[in-house]
Amino acid sequence: MTLFCLFISFDTQAQINPIILVLGDSLSAEYGITMGTGWVKLLEDQLQKQGSKWNVFNASISGETTAGGLKRLPKLIEQKKPGIILLELGANDALRGLSIQESEKNLRKMIHLCTNSGSKVLLFSMQIPPNYGPEYAKQFKDLYSTLANQEKVELVPFFMNGVALDLSLFQADRIHPNEKAQAILFKNVWGAMAPYQTLLKVQ
Repeated sequence: MTLFCLFISFDTQAQINPIILVLGDSLSAEYGITMGTGWVKLLEDQLQKQGSKWNVFNASISGETTAGGLKRLPKLIEQKKPGIILLELGANDALRGLSIQESEKNLRKMIHLCTNSGSKVLLFSMQIPPNYGPEYAKQFKDLYSTLANQEKVELVPFFMNGVALDLSLFQADRIHPNEKAQAILFKNVWGAMAPYQTLLKVQ
């Protein structure tokens, strides 16, 4: 009888604590900074501060590409049954010079997996320096807004806004944001989550 009650408790807990799944790369995986100081942790803290029942599961991996994210996403959806999925992927595709078309295809498939499962989506728009080629950089930038408009999902207009041009907010590699940058990244995400605020406040 005790064991049965325990199962019921776990099931009830899962129902009253919906999940926000973060699927990203090193920018969301706390690469090179102290654990517990990244923007994802700041998101968790904000939800707790406002008394939200939502929990955050960070499935981000340093070096992740859209292909890797697409491969992992179905199992994550099955296991976590997230209500909201934050997709922060694509930067590593660009750094490796992968085709825009392949990145777009992978991101679109991920969006479809999310929406078909009933999850809300927040897509993170990324940009790359013009030294990768101005045409490639423009196509990469436009990729995200185009997908968001076509698939009717919410968009973080530019995840690195307020950080990208300030070297004091980067680690020594000049690629990864440092701890000081995390609050700015969080604000960019939190602002883009405005359409979900009512949902996040559901008790």
